[in-house]
Order: sequence, then structure tokens, then C-alpha cells
Amino acid sequence: MSLDYEQIKKAAEGYRSDLTRFLRAMISHPSESTEEKEVVACIKAEMEKVGFDKVEIDGLGNIIGWMGRHGDIGDDKKIIAIDSHIDTVGIGNRDNWTNDPYEGYETDDIIYGRGASDQEGGMASALYGTKIMKDLDLIPEGYKIMVVGSVMEEDCDGLCWQYIVNKDKIRPEFVISTEPTDGGVYRGQRGRMEIRVDVKGVSCHGSAPERGDNAIYKMADIINDVRALNNNDCTESTVIRGLSKMLDPKYNPENYEDARFLGRGTCTVSQIFYTSPSRCAVADSCAISIDRRMTAGETYETCLEEIRNLPAVKKYGDDVKVSMYMYARPAWTGEVYETEAYFPTWISKENAAHVKALTDAHKALFGDKRIAPKGQEALRDRPLTDKWTFSTNGVSIMGRYGIPCVGFGPGAESQAHAPNEITWKDDLVRAAALYAAAIPLYPTEEKTSDIEEYRGGKTNNNIL
Repeated sequence: MSLDYEQIKKAAEGYRSDLTRFLRAMISHPSESTEEKEVVACIKAEMEKVGFDKVEIDGLGNIIGWMGRHGDIGDDKKIIAIDSHIDTVGIGNRDNWTNDPYEGYETDDIIYGRGASDQEGGMASALYGTKIMKDLDLIPEGYKIMVVGSVMEEDCDGLCWQYIVNKDKIRPEFVISTEPTDGGVYRGQRGRMEIRVDVKGVSCHGSAPERGDNAIYKMADIINDVRALNNNDCTESTVIRGLSKMLDPKYNPENYEDARFLGRGTCTVSQIFYTSPSRCAVADSCAISIDRRMTAGETYETCLEEIRNLPAVKKYGDDVKVSMYMYARPAWTGEVYETEAYFPTWISKENAAHVKALTDAHKALFGDKRIAPKGQEALRDRPLTDKWTFSTNGVSIMGRYGIPCVGFGPGAESQAHAPNEITWKDDLVRAAALYAAAIPLYPTEEKTSDIEEYRGGKTNNNIL
């Protein structure tokens, strides 16, 4: 398909005010995970307004808009999806915000408010990028476009796409994630998992603590070992070799190069709990949550075994249990879709068709360098093709199911979950243009099946 890139950029620029208006409307509806009902209604109204051929809401509450070539969204059409999660984290301490995070504001350059970068700006660009494809007749023959406003990503990334694949029975040919990418095209990310460690103790009166067995003291030893696992080096003499070992071919011979691309894994204690009869008693149990980020070569089994093999965990033997969390929080629709808190690592090959479609579109539209808003030049002085630091729905799309995934989204990773969150109007316009140009560049024939550089994959749990 021959593309007029100047026409695409002009069309995107023509929707600048609509992009701004729509994003500010979404921001005005608080939409923390499981509370997305109002923002879903806002998106549904916008999709219908711009002429999507079909708009539906699935059982989990994901909103899905369909656009077909000349309105044809028949079952025989292949699917290219654009995903944006529409839930946000909370605002934290309100005193850290200079303005109302939901009323927000705008200047000539930026839009302020919770969800501006993470990640409702992506939905605005996806919706209007698809509108441009319809306006300019750019949807490839034999395909239809699926725009997804996915829910509960902040609580359990990828759960929404587990539901789409397993329950809705939808499997796109490839997916563009609109998570913020600081102007780059992203082809992978570290995975993550949520680990729980429980320690048993015996309570007694606090005036004679020697009569009991303090679970908090046991856990203190374990916490020190977890910190060492994250911070230590990997020299032979180190008792607890640090996670940087996965960057070394000695410890990760098959995947160390991929690990160097993604960055080393990390672990940190994120929560602590205890039980005790009173404030004047010895604690009889203690538990912690561990946020574990996984690089290439690490699996959920190896991460659990690493914790089980920590000296302090082994010291306390059967009094310690190490497990993986499960997630079973009801969606805004009331649906409960239980899954494990495991989110696999993935990398797409740089020359894979779905990655090249975005990089080629960027080069044709904007050149081979990231474009930076004023003040962001240093942060965006990086290769055009790179990876996320944080986690995305790609953990299910490609990590679990091997559906090709690539990212380009307006906004900055550094704005995610931060007070005084902003995004840039120019980013919204550029992203809309890039989606409209990239999808027609995706080859409809003769695609290589060799798309995966690395993929963590599923566990043995039969989650359907």
C-alpha cells in the first residue's frame, strides 16, 4: 500500500483538539482498578461518536471497538489490535499534587491529571489513529482493527488479555500496546511475579519474650537475605549471589545477552503483615510480599527456589512457607477471573514484521530519532527501538500466548504513578499518526514465524 505520510500527519494534527478534549474527559472520571465503569461509558460514547462499526463491553468490563475496511467486520477478517489500559492507580497523598488530579488542566503543550501518561493518553491516540485509518481508507484488505480499553491492568497486568483470549475467544494477529514509551518503539520488557513468605511463631506475654518464638524476628533475618539477594554481587565468595548474576554468561549461558538488553532482575519487600494477641505479646506470625522483576532466563520456579534457598529461610525450616500470590478481585462488572500473580518476560525480535511496521512508520513520518518535547531531550536521547522498564499487558499478550506485541505510546514512563502526572499534546498527535501509518505497513503475506527473541511462557496451571 502506498502511503501519503504528509496526509497522515495532517489528519492527525486535525484531531489535536479532539485528542485533548477526549483525554481530559477520561481523566475527569476516577478509574482505579475495578472502578472503571464511568470511564468505560466515556470511551463507548466517543467510539460511537467517531463511527466505530461495533462497540461492545465484555464480561470483565473491557471495552472493545471494531473498525473494518468499508465497515466490514465479519468473522472471516483477521484482527490487528491496539491496546490501552484505562484503569489508573490512585492519587496517593493529595498534598503532593499542585492541582486537582481529576479536574486537571491544560496548557498549549501539556495535559495534567491522573492517567494522562499512564495510560489514558494511549486510548485517545488509539481511537483517533483508528479514525484516521477509516478516514483515509488505510485498513488493510482482509483485516479489521480492534481497539481495546482494558481494565484492571494496574492491579493484575495481563489479566484483561487472559480474559480476552480465553473467554472472549479473540486472538489478534498482532497487538500494539500504547503504554508510554518516551517516543520509542518498545519490543520487550522484564516479567514480574508476586511472592509471599509466611513465618510461624509462638506468642507469649511480652514481659517474658523468651517463652515464645517471635515470628517478626525470624522474618527480620529473611528480609535481610532478600535485600542481599537484590544488592549483592555474584562473586564466588558471596554466600547469597545477587541477581546481577543473570547478566553473566557463567550463570545464564543461554539468555545473558537478552538479560543485558532487558536489564537485571530485582526483588524488594513491598509489604509486611503480622499477627499477635496484643501490643504486649510476642508476634505469632509474620508475612511479607516480595515484588520480583524477572529478566530473561528467570522463571517463576527459579524465583521461588531462590527465596526457599536463602540461608534464613532454610534456617527456620518448616516454619517458613514460600508461595506465589493468586488474584481474584471482582471486576467492575462483578466478574471474578482468578489467576496467578505471575507475569512472564518477553522480547520480540527487532526484525519481526510487527516491530518493523512501527519502526518503518516512525522513520517515514518523523525520522530515525525519538522526538522529544521541550525539557525531555535528555530522557529521550536513546535508541529508537528499546524496551520498557515497567510491566505491561504484553506479559499475557506475548508472554503467555505468543501473540506478537510491540509498543509505542504517548507520554513518559517517569510520569507513571507519580503525582502531578502530565502528558504532551504533541505525543498524542504523533502516536495517532504512527498507528495509522504502521498498520498498513504490516505485511499481509509472507511474514516470518520467527518473532520471539525470548518468552517466559505460562505455568502448568490450567487457567481458562
